[in-house]
Amino acid sequence: MALFLAVGNLAFRHFEPFMSITRHLLKSSVILAITALISYCFGRTGVIIAVSLAFLPLLIIHAIWLPRQGVNSWTAEPRENYYALRGWPPPPREP
Repeated sequence: MALFLAVGNLAFRHFEPFMSITRHLLKSSVILAITALISYCFGRTGVIIAVSLAFLPLLIIHAIWLPRQGVNSWTAEPRENYYALRGWPPPPREP
């Protein structure tokens, strides 16, 4: 799980340019602690079920909601629409 989080944070960091490194570390730490607690209480099967359930909202957002909002779910383009959905200021214009 830690490797999954580390790779995900590195690979997808450009989709959250306003999130600080500290917040990324805090988010990863909380997720690892929750995973450890689930593993302690319910074992490997519980972790597999929890991770599977965590992917459901991800799938719904990327397969249904983002395309309906006019945002490509793989590239987050057009950036203006993606930033507006996140409540961020518009991206800087490229020269």
